[in-house]
Amino acid sequence: MSMLTPPGMGGKYRITGDKYPRMRPPRRRARLVAAVVASVAVLGLIGWGTLQLIDVFTGGKKASAAGPKTDCHPKADTAAQVKVLPKPGQITVNVYNATERTGLAKSTADELKKRGFKIGDVGNAPGEFDKKVKSAGILLGPAAARNTSLQVLAAQLAGAEQRTDARKGADLDLILGDGFKGLDKPAAAEQALTRLSAPAPKAATKKSC
Repeated sequence: MSMLTPPGMGGKYRITGDKYPRMRPPRRRARLVAAVVASVAVLGLIGWGTLQLIDVFTGGKKASAAGPKTDCHPKADTAAQVKVLPKPGQITVNVYNATERTGLAKSTADELKKRGFKIGDVGNAPGEFDKKVKSAGILLGPAAARNTSLQVLAAQLAGAEQRTDARKGADLDLILGDGFKGLDKPAAAEQALTRLSAPAPKAATKKSC
């Protein structure tokens, strides 16, 4: 009988030998714990992988809601545009004399023709202007010519008054007045045309983000 067997106990429940039984947890519980640990590990890997993919597609940068972006680059709104004006050869001018000097309309028309303009009617001014223009002259044209052909003709006579009327055609009228001393010098007229065609000032730059 072993020393571990209490007195009076025997039979089939008697403990014999020099080793005692070991208590082990059931195998089913061990498998369940292992499965839970594995699931947690897999979920952790999936979450980490998702974060890595987000960083790849977003460049690893997060938008800041606290203030504006700081990686903006200046960008001009638009490039400066050169004003396109018609050439003298595209403009027909009627020359009228509102003074008492004879031959003034013809000599002026001849000079304009030398400068490339097309010449229409040449003669005395209509009654509403005859002997009534005290300035160097009056330039008349349709409203559509205000910033185009009328400006080109005005470059030939700086002191002329510019007006528009309801005419249907594109022809311009040059009505010579008492203050007329002759057309501006060709060099001065060219400089005036150059200034008219100069590019407009560049627009202020903006940041493009």
